[in-house]
Amino acid sequence: MSADQSKAIPRPTPETRPFWDGAAAGELRIQRCVACARHYFYPRPVCPHCGSSDVEWVTASGRATLYSYVISHRPAPGFAGDGPYAIAVVELEEGVRMMTNIVHTEVTPENLELDMPLRVVFEPRGDVHVPLFEPAGEAS
Repeated sequence: MSADQSKAIPRPTPETRPFWDGAAAGELRIQRCVACARHYFYPRPVCPHCGSSDVEWVTASGRATLYSYVISHRPAPGFAGDGPYAIAVVELEEGVRMMTNIVHTEVTPENLELDMPLRVVFEPRGDVHVPLFEPAGEAS
């Protein structure tokens, strides 16, 4: 798959570099607090649950369920292509939620059922790989 240069390209920061390095390696990395053992996302140096700075990066399973979504029929700035597309919040198996897009399925309410199983896929964009989610199907 070639990198899609028509879409916005995220810019890694020092705090998010392990996340983007993991995505380039085909891994969905999130943080886990060593003190309270809870996972969290978005990347930050302090646990949002207990305030500890004793945190680590771990590789998530890549499995999720669809928590919420909206179908957009309007192209977003920095995103070429035809609509509609799904802007979604997924809940990872590890218990954290993240915003993403649902891909590789027709974007209709009939195909996007809440709590449906999903799996992560990575789309190359420039020098980074963006985690997106697709229906897990029967092979999960």
